[in-house]
Amino acid sequence: MRALTISEFGGLDRIELRSDLPVPAPGSGEVRVRVTAAALNHLDLFVLGGGLPGKKLDGPWILGADATGVVDEIGASVDGKVLKVGDTVVINPGISDGTCEYCLDGEQSLCVNFGILGEHLTGTLAEFIVVPARNVRAIPKTISVESATAFPLATLTAWRAVRTRAKVRAEDNVLIQGIGGGVAIAALQIAKQIGATVWVTSTSDEKLAKARHLGADHLLNSKKVEVGKEVRARTAKRGVDVVIDSIGQATWSESLIALGRRGRMVCYGASSGATVETDARRLFWNQWDIMGSTMGNEAEFDAIVEELRAGRLMPPIDSVFPLEKGRDAFARLKNAEQFGKVVIRVSE
Repeated sequence: MRALTISEFGGLDRIELRSDLPVPAPGSGEVRVRVTAAALNHLDLFVLGGGLPGKKLDGPWILGADATGVVDEIGASVDGKVLKVGDTVVINPGISDGTCEYCLDGEQSLCVNFGILGEHLTGTLAEFIVVPARNVRAIPKTISVESATAFPLATLTAWRAVRTRAKVRAEDNVLIQGIGGGVAIAALQIAKQIGATVWVTSTSDEKLAKARHLGADHLLNSKKVEVGKEVRARTAKRGVDVVIDSIGQATWSESLIALGRRGRMVCYGASSGATVETDARRLFWNQWDIMGSTMGNEAEFDAIVEELRAGRLMPPIDSVFPLEKGRDAFARLKNAEQFGKVVIRVSE
């Protein structure tokens, strides 16, 4: 089968389209999906660059976390009433073992053996992928391929960050750092669905204008203003109730300056650097809640799939590339040119 792979970490030149990889077979409790399209995430750039310390590659590694496709084969013990060959499906990229104490408590993204497709397990940028049946949900064939493939990871991550962790309310002011990426846009959509007032930042006026069309209430160009001071000035020094931040080192201080008393800050990434500094005196004096968030559990995945089926929270699509142009798709993401999701068509 064909797949977009790397055999060693590094830059875009390490990405290689292979056509000689074996087609995987589903085991008990698994399904094989013929992948129609896959969507890129910043996670894919992280993996390309080397991923977590100590990670090694043994042969060609298939990239990609998000995918939509058609069930091609069903393994033993899979309920044929829930999933059947020919179903159009989306895939939850977070794989848990289903047996640890966290899984049994319904918190699969905290599983001690949790892994994400493309990072810890073979990825989605291939003509076929085998995953546990519990990670697959059938969707109507009428939903566009691009929207479906762009939906799972970003929306699931944003749903947990906004609804479960930050518990955003209609009366809240919410600051989302770095609008333009898939999770930040989904967080904006979810916060507006709740009824919150949303502030967004970007270094691009073009991206800020697009965010306005998605409902953003306040637009801050972080090249032109100091975000924290600007938020304080516009709120009579009160600050915002919630900050959603995936950038980390470059925005951490400004995020905390913007955060008001009793504020909740949720971090789901560290694209600019992993090490940050926090003044503990401000932390306890303002009685902040600073939280981490990763992916989501199965109940949250079911919740976002219902949104997808209903045609809500549909992600904007930035661009679509054929598999042969996969390296160009990665380049667009790496250069931060996108607003919305970058999609790669794998097969018809």
